[in-house]
Amino acid sequence: MSNNSNQNFTPPAVLSEQQVNAITQAVSGLNRDQLTWLSGYFAGMAGAPAGSAAAPAAPVGSSPTPTLTILYGSQTGNAKGLAESFQGKAETAGFTSKLVSMSDYKPRQLKNETHLVIFVSTHGEGDAPDDAIELHEFLGSKKAPKLADLKYAVLSLGDSSYEFFCQTGKDFDSRLAAQGATAIIPREDCDVDYDAQAESFADKIVASLQDELISAAPAQALASQTGSAAQPEKSAYTKKAPFTATLLEAQKITGRDSTKDIRHIEISLEDSGITYAPGDALGVWFANSEVLVDELLSLTGLAGTEEVKVADDTMILREALLNKLELTLSYPNFIKAYQAAIGSKTLAGLMEDKATLRTYMAERQIVDIVRDHPGQLSAQVLVDALRPLTPRLYSIASSQSEVEDEVHLTVAHVDYEAFGTRHQGGASGFLCERVAEGGEVRVFVEKNDNFRLPDSPDTPVIMVGPGTGIAPFRAFMQERDAQGAEGKNWLFFGNPHFTQDFLYQVEWQSYVKSGLLDKITLAFSRDQKEKVYVQHRLLEQGAQVYEWLEQGAHFYVCGDATYMAKDVEAALLSIIQEYGGKSEQDAKAYLVALRKAKRYQKDVY
Repeated sequence: MSNNSNQNFTPPAVLSEQQVNAITQAVSGLNRDQLTWLSGYFAGMAGAPAGSAAAPAAPVGSSPTPTLTILYGSQTGNAKGLAESFQGKAETAGFTSKLVSMSDYKPRQLKNETHLVIFVSTHGEGDAPDDAIELHEFLGSKKAPKLADLKYAVLSLGDSSYEFFCQTGKDFDSRLAAQGATAIIPREDCDVDYDAQAESFADKIVASLQDELISAAPAQALASQTGSAAQPEKSAYTKKAPFTATLLEAQKITGRDSTKDIRHIEISLEDSGITYAPGDALGVWFANSEVLVDELLSLTGLAGTEEVKVADDTMILREALLNKLELTLSYPNFIKAYQAAIGSKTLAGLMEDKATLRTYMAERQIVDIVRDHPGQLSAQVLVDALRPLTPRLYSIASSQSEVEDEVHLTVAHVDYEAFGTRHQGGASGFLCERVAEGGEVRVFVEKNDNFRLPDSPDTPVIMVGPGTGIAPFRAFMQERDAQGAEGKNWLFFGNPHFTQDFLYQVEWQSYVKSGLLDKITLAFSRDQKEKVYVQHRLLEQGAQVYEWLEQGAHFYVCGDATYMAKDVEAALLSIIQEYGGKSEQDAKAYLVALRKAKRYQKDVY
């Protein structure tokens, strides 16, 4: 197209003369193939939602332009972060790429993909994260299309201390392969210390696809010009570079006779510039107990002064055990490495039965295993058998609208007697006992966009949070109070006893009195002959719960993933069936629609 061809062009009413001139200038010098590509691109944009960039339409009969699609399914944000990092590598390499949350992805689009990389976590008992459920189920159904032209790769995140380690990633891998897709490289399953493995995975993908995707570079450059607005600046403090904060308070909020020791923790973020939103989590780095470390050294016959290497750092063994290695959780890789080092026949026998081994590990910390199966090993072999210490994440129990440069947590102190010795949780023991008020705590904020208050303060919310699951809802109410929100609020809370375990009772009663909290429904399981839990209270209030949902309410669940969250979902499905007059299949579809609209959100662990 030459400039002369537009000399007598009269712009249509929808375009100004200035816009036409700008378009003419932008396309001058392009050849016929490039102009054809642009016509498809702009046609695609015309059919896309406002503000989004559309993929170019391919000419009829041609093969789709090779494009790298990066999907993530993430419960706490780790998989999302890795996917974003990988996209940066891909674009630096010159690939066309698009990054999409599985919750925003249309499953039927799979048949149009050429290259797909999946980052997905597993939580609970092998469950897919909420944003991955629909795609996960679609690929496992009869609706899944044949994918012979698709090349894919999967990076799965998990925790080897759980039985169904990385199960969701394994499912995606096997289901894509079953539909005829070809793996670019073998699936990689990452444990809690995943950074180096994820980096290697990304490098291998980029190297493998250079020849196939580098030709798409011009399209990538144009797409980047039409992309979304820049993301807000991230905090300078991260998991790898935490902020050294000050512990202000660790107050027990359960009664003297309670079976639980739950603490209200207050931490100062003064001078950090850290911001967080209700629904986010606080990552806490901790040091292991000196008593625990000394016992482990005694059992292994090591002095603690031996020089060892942890990753790229050299230090003495005792320092490594205190600050670098996981001692309060048990995991199969330790047992495997420890058994190989000491040659224990009883431990080898235990490893032959996976179910028995899981039960054994669930009841024991590392020191218990060593005490049960004593043996001699070198300091470096012990270090190599242990996995790196990782921070614990706690749902934030405050809103900065109220507490400003503080952050509050609701922490269950894990503290019990077993096998003749005292046991404590790693982070909970650190926060509740080993750090004095005024002491240092290294922290960072983990964003959780999958657990957010509605955009409108007028939208009603239903919150189900037994035990320490109450934490984010305290933040929700502080935020809505500061907003002057008009939306209705309903809390379901449960714990063993009213007199001992009603967490933040005075605050909730104050919210009821002020009218901010419209309803509070309580389930104290041990205050009557028959145990009553939050799911039972939901069923009792089913008609009104469904009425609120029909009014547009958002439904939130926080707490135990293994039992409570599943029981609550079963109760919710039952309510939708009964009071919505729906079949089981239609009730499930209703719940899926709630999830897709981000009106059903879970923060479970």
